[in-house]
Amino acid sequence: MNRRMLFRSLLLAAALFGFSQAGLALDLQLKGKTALITGSTAGIGYATAEALLKEGADVIINSRRKESCEAAVASLKAKTGRAPKYFVGDMSLAAETTRLAKEFPNVDILINNVATFIPKDFLASTDEDWQKIYDTNVMSGVRLSKAYLPRMKQQNWGRIIFISSESALQIPTESIHYGMTKAAEIAVARGIAETVAKTGITVNSILPGPTRDPSDPRFADFAKRMGKNSPEEAEAEFINSRRPTSLIKRFARPEEVASLIVYVASPLSSATTGAALRVDGGVVKSAY
Repeated sequence: MNRRMLFRSLLLAAALFGFSQAGLALDLQLKGKTALITGSTAGIGYATAEALLKEGADVIINSRRKESCEAAVASLKAKTGRAPKYFVGDMSLAAETTRLAKEFPNVDILINNVATFIPKDFLASTDEDWQKIYDTNVMSGVRLSKAYLPRMKQQNWGRIIFISSESALQIPTESIHYGMTKAAEIAVARGIAETVAKTGITVNSILPGPTRDPSDPRFADFAKRMGKNSPEEAEAEFINSRRPTSLIKRFARPEEVASLIVYVASPLSSATTGAALRVDGGVVKSAY
């Protein structure tokens, strides 16, 4: 091998090595985009906000409590060097979603993440339980999609993402009304996607499986309900007894779910629309 060929080979090897080392630096083309994430001061919503901020998007987070928003803003700024804006309001209320859309009218990416879970036996569930969970999990996304879709149509670009659940496909007997709302989200997302065919707007639903942030103190209550001494013991018991089909044999972490959400929110996902995308750790025992 002559010197010129050797030099070219070394350059190619260096380039390939550099690309492999920078594998996580893929540009998702989100700079300049504004994303709104409902219910986003903890868990999947918070992890999604963090990932979007790191990708250069402008982010609006939401909670019903001002102190939760302020704490999340401080934490996200410390982690990413960028502070999101925030909106304090109950997304189950039509008046609050209207106020949100007026305060932040320019949203390119809508992530309908807010949800409530009411563990209650079917016969013990009340009409109020069903209405509350429906207004929070389904109607919040319906109302915000109606509010932001006209602008997306004007600019011929937008992303609407409903955070559904594997519970939409495997209805949990401990909360049938929750499973109902998650199935409804899939239907709503697909229906909206049909209305924006042949545009630059995509609408999808994401179906996480059981997910836990190890630092979230709320899982202490989960452990108590499971009769276990720690969240780790409760997680193992839950997977073994209630989600035995899991292939990862653990809860997913919020950042693992957020990775898929952020990709679907990006311009790179332009051919993915009308889909129900699973990030459930293989809980749903189907290849389709």
